Amino acid sequence: MSPRWEPNPDIRRGRSMVCALHAHLVFIPKYRRGVFTDEILRHCEDIMIEVCDSFGAEPVEFNGEEDHVHLLVHHPPKVALSTLVNSLKGVSARLLRKEHPTHVRTYLWGGHFWSLSYFAASCGGAPLSIIKEYIENQKRPG
Repeated sequence: MSPRWEPNPDIRRGRSMVCALHAHLVFIPKYRRGVFTDEILRHCEDIMIEVCDSFGAEPVEFNGEEDHVHLLVHHPPKVALSTLVNSLKGVSARLLRKEHPTHVRTYLWGGHFWSLSYFAASCGGAPLSIIKEYIENQKRPG
């Protein structure tokens, strides 16, 4: 690396590229049901960290409320965001249903966990600290 470049963890460097791809993702459970407790959110966060790691992505921040979750992720350019999202939703749905079957069945039925839709926004315009603060300030259930 050239001495004129100062290390910056928000910038990925490869052999032929330099990039900073951050995405703010929001997922809601089917019917926007309030299925999340603090324990389930912690488990969901652990699952999403593992999925991100398997894609070479870095979760920057995670939090949520009773009826949705936020994830700020720093991802490599070779990973299609839709592929990452599908894996995040699929793996977390399967494992959360498996680990918390009685609780989840109270709120959700029919084998679905997440709504088919999701929100994704590039975070190039707003400072990451503002997005991170917004996610940190979600009203996590007690």
